Amino acid sequence: MFKNGHDKTLLFLLLAALVTLGAVLAGQGRSSGVQPPSGVDKAVERELAYQARAALLQKIYAPADELIRAGELQRALLKLDELALKYPSEAHGHILKGEILGKMGALDQALHSYVAGVRLNGDYLDPKNPLSRRAQIKEAVEEGAKTIPARVRANPGNATLAASLKDVNYLVSRLAGGCE
Repeated sequence: MFKNGHDKTLLFLLLAALVTLGAVLAGQGRSSGVQPPSGVDKAVERELAYQARAALLQKIYAPADELIRAGELQRALLKLDELALKYPSEAHGHILKGEILGKMGALDQALHSYVAGVRLNGDYLDPKNPLSRRAQIKEAVEEGAKTIPARVRANPGNATLAASLKDVNYLVSRLAGGCE
């Protein structure tokens, strides 16, 4: 199960986050007459949840990340498709797929993957979130905003290009702070 030191480190971080969360929650049960502001508790809980989620996603998507670092983008896409079957409602796979497709020059498909990921979890556009991919998504959107409208005008009946333009517009709106 734990194949290398990286796996053990991630497990340790996950366990540390859970123990800390348990200690914080257990501390709420003791009443000393003075309670800290609930905003502090919520901030700690949110931070612990982010850390635990990031550690879990690193563990789940480590095989795909290794393939990406090795430059085996096709195999990484296949691995992400395999992981999508196990975790169909997880946005991280869509975001990674968008990054890979962008590197491969498939901008339309990359934008579509980014949209799927952002619809599942808008935190990927939040610059304060440790999982944020705002810079990569913004770069793809800027490139798409330059090229896709001209392609749509040249081929007005092309439904695929119309969908790509819709994806660009959706991401522009979300980057500007819009919601679903």
